[in-house]
Amino acid sequence: MSFDYKRLVKFELNINEQQKKYRLYAGIVALVSSVFLASIPLLLIGLILAAEGYFGWCPLCSALNNNCKL
Repeated sequence: MSFDYKRLVKFELNINEQQKKYRLYAGIVALVSSVFLASIPLLLIGLILAAEGYFGWCPLCSALNNNCKL
């Protein structure tokens, strides 16, 4: 398993609709929780999950040359 930087910058959809929905919902929950808990790491995690869910692209899956569409 190798880490490919070239695939990291190549934008292609690599997560399916169900995963997009789960990541978007988890990101929203983390964002709302971070407001009430005043937690910066939780805010960052929520932003990343919401962005992955919205765009349908996971940079980690791209970098590891893994298609997450199971």
